[in-house]
Amino acid sequence: MSVTEAPAPVTTPAPRPRHRLARRPVGVVAALVATAHLAVAWRPGWFFDEALMLAIGRDHLDWGSADQPPVAPLLAGLMDLLAPGNVLVLRLPAIAATAASVVLAALIARELGGDRRAQTLTAIAQGTGLWLAIGGHWTTPYTLEPVLWLTLGWLLVRWWRVRDDRLLVAVGVVVGVGAQTKFQILLLAAVLLASVAVLGPRAMLRSRRLWVGAVLAAAIAAPTLVWQALHGWPQLRMGPVVASEAEFLYGGLSGVMLGMIAAAGVIGVPLGLYGLWRLVRDPHLAELRYLALTTVVLYAFFSVTLGRPYYLAGLYGLLAAVGAVGLQRRREAGHRRMSWVAWPATVIGAAAAIAMMPLSTVMAAPEVADTVAGATVHAYDALPAEQRARTGVMAESYIYAAYLDVAAPEDALPPALSSNRSYGWFPPPSDDVDAVLYLGSSADELRPWFADVRPVGAAGTDATVWLATGRLAPWESFWPTLRHLDVT
Repeated sequence: MSVTEAPAPVTTPAPRPRHRLARRPVGVVAALVATAHLAVAWRPGWFFDEALMLAIGRDHLDWGSADQPPVAPLLAGLMDLLAPGNVLVLRLPAIAATAASVVLAALIARELGGDRRAQTLTAIAQGTGLWLAIGGHWTTPYTLEPVLWLTLGWLLVRWWRVRDDRLLVAVGVVVGVGAQTKFQILLLAAVLLASVAVLGPRAMLRSRRLWVGAVLAAAIAAPTLVWQALHGWPQLRMGPVVASEAEFLYGGLSGVMLGMIAAAGVIGVPLGLYGLWRLVRDPHLAELRYLALTTVVLYAFFSVTLGRPYYLAGLYGLLAAVGAVGLQRRREAGHRRMSWVAWPATVIGAAAAIAMMPLSTVMAAPEVADTVAGATVHAYDALPAEQRARTGVMAESYIYAAYLDVAAPEDALPPALSSNRSYGWFPPPSDDVDAVLYLGSSADELRPWFADVRPVGAAGTDATVWLATGRLAPWESFWPTLRHLDVT
């Protein structure tokens, strides 16, 4: 009689120990960050991208638009339904996301073994990032994005600690929701997968639940991707547009490269760079080394392609968490010199972040929106009543168009038109509209299609109000030729 030995059970690494969540200090930091943003968010006025989100959410909500997935416009529209015209209520989702990112960064530090001090330091680093200080209360895709990237980072670090493959299904859900918010998360996911394939842990790639998560991500992202496909993938053409603006906005390649580092803030920069170094050198973090490779690859890609300086904002908290736990390890080993430096730096970092916050009120000042809306309303009201009924309102850029839609008094103007960015992919007007009031520096794009184009007013020093009459062709025939993504 033969005896068959039972196969050895498959084992997974024992979960690494972790400290209790530092609820009180982390909660205080998150509350202070939220309070600081609330203190400036009530000021009237919209940042121009915020105005675009509101205009889309009010009047053009769809599964996508030329350069925006639907989540930020959806949130803006919902907030406006709850409190029409209330800019503070409009900004509550962004403030909540910004405060949540502080907590998530601390949770990552906890998963890495961070104690109360490490978690708190990470929370402060995340909460005092310079880009976050400026725009952390604007309801825009790039303000909502960091909390999604940090959620993804927390799930991956937690999987490293406990090896629960159900977390990989959740990763897919976050990627799908992220794609409905801002498309860069798809690039992040692709680079993460490639980095894991190169450096490991390859057990992640062998998990069936990872691929279940990938299917879920595709299913959740599908509606906005289908919208892009049906409209010719305008989002793919945004890369050269963003690159063309880098010289003017940031000083070119050097400005983008430095900006992506500096945006992490006074505390986040040294802590994040130290965290990146630890990911590369610390043998205890060998299975997380793919996070360092992902960071470097994305930094190089966004630099070469001249992206925005805030494109890496979702990684700052993760790197700061690794750095803060590294300082904790040094402290536990008896090296306390860096700890003495860390806490005075938090005071400087917090002061720098607070000093940056008023800049947001300058960038979102209501004067420009009120000026262009007032001038356009005045010109529209001056038209004879029967001509007003046949006259549309159009703007040279999506910025002016969004300002007209959100700043003009209710029912004072018809919905704004523009050939620029998202507006260019909205439906053109009906052929009942045979004249256009046009707001911009030049109305040259209309001259081939209207018999007469002449100035009828001024909107500040940078824009003129033009009246174009005598339409020469149906809107459907020439509107697609006008569409463009550059801000002229």
